[in-house]
Amino acid sequence: MVKKILFILLVVFSLHAEELLDTNEDILTLKIQSFVSADTYEENREFINTIFDPKTAFYKDDHIDSVKVIKTLQENGLLDLFFKSPQEIRLNFRTNGSPIFFVKIMSDTLSTLGYYKYVTIASTRDASEFVWSINLTSEYATDPLILQEELKKKSCEIVDIQRNDEKEWSYLIDISNAKLNVTQLQDGKKFVLNRSLYEHWLDVSQIKRVTIRSSKRNHWYPYISYYDSSLHLLKVIKKENIHKVIELEIPKNSAYMKISDLYTLKNIKDKLIFHPEGSR
Repeated sequence: MVKKILFILLVVFSLHAEELLDTNEDILTLKIQSFVSADTYEENREFINTIFDPKTAFYKDDHIDSVKVIKTLQENGLLDLFFKSPQEIRLNFRTNGSPIFFVKIMSDTLSTLGYYKYVTIASTRDASEFVWSINLTSEYATDPLILQEELKKKSCEIVDIQRNDEKEWSYLIDISNAKLNVTQLQDGKKFVLNRSLYEHWLDVSQIKRVTIRSSKRNHWYPYISYYDSSLHLLKVIKKENIHKVIELEIPKNSAYMKISDLYTLKNIKDKLIFHPEGSR
């Protein structure tokens, strides 16, 4: 079912669909032309035909492998992602999965790539897809190859890429097998969580219980949330008193745990030590 939905999305997402009815150019050529300027394409037409031969090597599961096309263009100096000065660019991310989970995955990925400041322009959902659009200011367009590598760490895959214009890119992303790229707690294996200014996420899908010990330097007011594999909230624990030790039973169907402080993360000045127990 998921693959069918992705195929439908890919058909809708494909570049210049109407143009295909009136041109003798093949789909791969149109895809290449969408990534480079008209001048670049005309000046390097013969070279492009050479580096993209055989054309069948640039298809994957009956559709164009956009990531491979972009990699080939970059390796041969035909795709420049840099601007002369910082520009506002727009990124559109499409998926067939859970909107909450998808936004979390993409937010984490963007942070890893150094994009911390961006503005959500649109967020829409219909029966077949969810679209999240953002604007950010940068000296270069997001590198699709680096984005792909980061998404792979979360078991996600870029299915197709569209360059709407120099400052706008769209991505179709499969998150069917997605997971957060966070530490997984395992029975009997102590884990130490160091101080951070951000909330901590942990994978608790393999354990039944956990004891958390707080450093003497901390003034921790536990604020703990549990989520399922699609990041639907299952349970929240809030403590209005400082805790040095807290014992927790992991709720059924929990995949992730978010660790925070009821008031401010500045209360966690030092380590939190986890002692997981029981396998599931």
